[in-house]
Amino acid sequence: MPNTPTLSIIIPTLNEAAKIEDLLNGLVTRQTGDAKGGVEIVVVDGGSRDDTVDRARPLASRVIVEALGRARQMNAGTREARGRYLLFLHADTRLPPGADLSIASALSGQSVWGRFDIRLEGHHPLLPVIARAMNLRSRLTGIATGDQGLFMTREAFEAVGGFPDQPLMEDIEMSRRLKRLSPPACLKEKVVSSGRRWERDGAWATIRLMWRLRWRYWRGEPAESLAREYRHVR
Repeated sequence: MPNTPTLSIIIPTLNEAAKIEDLLNGLVTRQTGDAKGGVEIVVVDGGSRDDTVDRARPLASRVIVEALGRARQMNAGTREARGRYLLFLHADTRLPPGADLSIASALSGQSVWGRFDIRLEGHHPLLPVIARAMNLRSRLTGIATGDQGLFMTREAFEAVGGFPDQPLMEDIEMSRRLKRLSPPACLKEKVVSSGRRWERDGAWATIRLMWRLRWRYWRGEPAESLAREYRHVR
């Protein structure tokens, strides 16, 4: 019988052939465990039209295909995962070295979930400011976004019923539910995520869009109606 991994890294993908190999190679080499021991990597593809799945298979512990939808994919990955701790990682986000140990340490205390600080990669001069604001807002509100690398115990995931099956704000809603169990562990180690959304669509325009959508969500508007305005929903 193979050893049960301590940490399962669950990665939802869609048409990520250009970057999936670099991501998975980095996960295997930058953690203290490995894909067959302390850390397992579960890739959940949402129906890519490129060769994401073929490129991921030799490098991931397992690759499964699920109906498109980030929340749906992450829930499916958890059903296949075996780890005590769960980390949900976007395909354009890189972990800091030793993230597996950082997560295990954070979840050994009072917190049953948490996230990393974030650094946004790109050339726009506002990206460092946006990242600092994201980190500060998360600390003040106890709400995390998927870009920050959400992690939690399996028991916490099951206690809140997993990610809500909605097309947008699934990370915000998951944070709200997890906050009922404990405050988040806000780690100062930084994940590095792509700033392409802000560079492509304009920093201020993207900030206004996200705040407007979040405000309406907090006011009770269904995620399904908000998703129609969010051009990059996955």
